[in-house]
Amino acid sequence: MVTPVDSLLVNLVRARRSHGADAVVTGAGSGIGRAFAVELAARGGHVVCADIDPDRAAETAGMITAAGGRAVAQFCDVSVLDDVVKLADVVVHEFGGPPTLVVNNAGVGIGGRPVGEVGMDDWNWALGINLWGVIHGCETFAPLVRSAGKGGIINVASAAGFAAAPTMGPYNVGKAGVMSLSETLSAEMSGTGVAVTVLCPTFVKTNVARDGRITDTGRGLADWLMEKTGHSPKSVAAATLDANDLGRLYVVPQIDATLVWHLKRHLPAPYTWGAGLLNRLLPEEQPAASADAVEPVRTR
Repeated sequence: MVTPVDSLLVNLVRARRSHGADAVVTGAGSGIGRAFAVELAARGGHVVCADIDPDRAAETAGMITAAGGRAVAQFCDVSVLDDVVKLADVVVHEFGGPPTLVVNNAGVGIGGRPVGEVGMDDWNWALGINLWGVIHGCETFAPLVRSAGKGGIINVASAAGFAAAPTMGPYNVGKAGVMSLSETLSAEMSGTGVAVTVLCPTFVKTNVARDGRITDTGRGLADWLMEKTGHSPKSVAAATLDANDLGRLYVVPQIDATLVWHLKRHLPAPYTWGAGLLNRLLPEEQPAASADAVEPVRTR
C-alpha cells in the first residue's frame, strides 16, 4: 500500500519513471487501462492506447489529445502474440525508440462455476487473455525497456491471485501466474534501472464483471461489491504509478485486499475453511444461457 510518506518521497524524486514517459497501455479502452493512459498523459507522457476494441482505444486517445496530451490508438488482441509484436513495432515507430513504461493491463472477468464445471473453452479463453496476454507483453516489451536502461513495467493482476476464492478457478490461476511472472521479472531486472510492479486490487469500479463470462449470481455479487467497496480506477492507477516510481514490487491498494493478504499468509487453513463456508452460504446458480452466446469485449 502506498502511504503518505511514500507520496512525499515520490514528490522529492526528480527522475520519476511515470513522468514524461513513452508509455504503452493495453486494455486502454476503459476502466483501469483508460485511467493509466489518462494519468500518464497528465504526467507529461506520450501514450499508445491499445485495446481489442479500436473505437474504445480511439476514445481514450481522443480524451487525452483533447486535454492537450499526446496519444495514439492501436488495435491489439493481447492473446495473439503477433498482435503484441505488431504493437511493439507501432510503439517504437511512434516514440522513435523503445518505450520507457509498459502497462500490461488487458484482462477479462470469469467466475461462478467450480473446477470440473468450467469447461476447457472458458479456461483457454480466460488464460489466453489474463495470463498469456501478460506473458506476451513481458516477453515482447521487456527487452525493449531493458535496452532503454530505465523505466518500468506494470502488470495488472488481482487480489484473486492470492485469495483463491471458490468458483473463480480460471481467474485465480491467471492472476496468480501474473504475480509469479512479475516477481521473476523483477529479479531479472535488478540493476538495470527498470522497476517491475504488480497491481493486486480487489474491487475497482470497471466493466470487467459485465463484459466477462460470469454467471448471473456471480455478476450480481461482483456488481454489489464494486458499488459498495470499489475504488475508482483513477485512484488505483495513480497509486500504482507512484509505487513504480518508488521501485515497489507489490501494490495492494485496498484495506480488504491487505487483510486477505495477511490472513492467507499467516492463517492459510482457517482462511481456506472460511472461504469454503462463505461459498456454501451463497445461493445456488440457476441454469442460464451459455456464456459463449455473446463474446465479451476483452478489456478491463
